[in-house]
This record gives sequence, structure tokens and C-alpha cells, in this order.
Amino acid sequence: MQIGFIGLGAMGSAMVTNLLAAGHPVRVWNRSPEPVREMTDRGATAADLAEIYACDVVLSALSDDGAVGGLLLDEELLAVAPPGAVHVNTATISTELAARAHQRYSELGLRYVAAPVLGNSEVARAGNLTVLVAGEAEAIAVVQPLIDVIGRRSWTIGDQPPQANLLKILVNYLIACSIGAMAEATTVTEAAELDPKLLIDIVTDQLFTGVVFPNYGRMIAAREYEPVAFKLALGHKDVNLALDTGQAHGVPLPLGAVVRDAFIDAMAHGQSDQHWLAVTEAVRRRAGLDRG
Repeated sequence: MQIGFIGLGAMGSAMVTNLLAAGHPVRVWNRSPEPVREMTDRGATAADLAEIYACDVVLSALSDDGAVGGLLLDEELLAVAPPGAVHVNTATISTELAARAHQRYSELGLRYVAAPVLGNSEVARAGNLTVLVAGEAEAIAVVQPLIDVIGRRSWTIGDQPPQANLLKILVNYLIACSIGAMAEATTVTEAAELDPKLLIDIVTDQLFTGVVFPNYGRMIAAREYEPVAFKLALGHKDVNLALDTGQAHGVPLPLGAVVRDAFIDAMAHGQSDQHWLAVTEAVRRRAGLDRG
């Protein structure tokens, strides 16, 4: 099986590293050259986009609809894909773009699988991502061995790719709302001259266990936003995707609108490239608690 991979950010590089370690030969492409050099040092093969699309399976890990759509639906690239080739898109994109991609790939005798992932770059490096998979059963069967390498567990959502993207959008929406709630609660705690860390310790002892509240809560309470595992601008993008999805299904998401405004506030203060947890600083500014 010839495997191509597009997008070597922190997530993509981690996935490629694990595929190589599992013995899979991988051709790689990225807009900037340095990540390509890093992957070739680990055994990958540098390739141009035409060579990537000539592979039996292409995986991509890009940031948003703009980055994904420009490559995913490039007719010149699709023209070099062999019949029956499978594209596995691990990005969080709109359900509308996923539907368009699925339709166009089907028209061309190609196969499209949505496989958005849950987890940050550290989780990806450990091969512990959770993967939400949707697409034709036969196509999923072809790429399942690769999904098993990059992920701890995969969930087959359905046979329509947008279904996986819808659930991923809503997962990120829940996380964003949780971040907003923790930011507000810890800010009130701080304003009352109590220790925000104590609040997080209390709620994560039994009420909110798992990953989001204990890990993100600790970082929010300590106002420690490094390393940047997920940029604030991407969090803003995902909240907007959730609001659009809710509107498409006639479901208002008023909490999402509040969270979105906090992200806009943070971005207006130059925080776009900070960790999305740093939206907490927007809440603190509104409360008159300047960062010091």
C-alpha cells in the first residue's frame, strides 16, 4: 500500500512518526520544508502533491476549511489519483465541506473517509488519539490498520463522512464551553481572594474527572498556557463551526455565542497564537484583573 501524508504540523508529524515506526512507508508533503526534512530523517520520502495523490491512501492533517478545501478538491490533483484511492481527512472541518468532498470523490470513483481526531500533539505522539471515523465500510476497512496506529481507539460513526465531523465539532464545543466556565469560575475565585487551584482540586476530586477538567483546569488555575498544544484561533474556528451546525439543524446555542465573544476578545488582544486556554485572560480583563 502506497501511503501519502499532507500536513506536517505538530499533529501530522506525530502521526507520520508513528506510521513509520510501525513499518509503513510514507510519502510526505508540507507547505514549509523544515517538517519535511525532519520526517525524511526518520525514514519518510519527500514528495510533491502529485506524487502524494498518486498513492493508494492519502492522509491529511490540516487546520481548517480553507487549507483543506484548497487541496482536497483540487481537480488537477484528483485527476492523478488511482481508481478507488482513499483520502482520510483527520481535520476538524465543516460538515458542508465534508459532504462536498464525499460527493466529488464518489463522482470520480475515489473514496473519502472523515477521521477527525480527539487529542493534542502530545497524545498524538503517544499514538493515543481517539478517532471518529465515517465513510463507506469498504474504504474504512482499507485504512483501519493505519487508524489503529495513530489512535488508541476509533469509533465508527456511520457511512456518511459529515457525521464524524458533526460529532467532532460538538466535542470541541463542549470542551470550549468547559474552558469558558472554568475561566469564569476561577476568575471569581481569584477576585474573592481565594486560591483558584483549590476550586479545581475540589471539582476534579470526584465531580469532574477524566481529562478536560483535571488537566485544563490545573493550567487555567495556574494561568500556565505553555506549551501551546491547540491555538486559540483554532478554538474560535471550532466554536463558530458549532454555531453554524446548530443553526443548520435549527438548534440555538446561546452558550456558544458567549464563548465565541470571549475568543474574539482574546484574539483582539493579540492572543490568536496562544493556547486556547489563554481565553481565560479575556475573562480576567473583563473583571479588571490584569495579568501580572
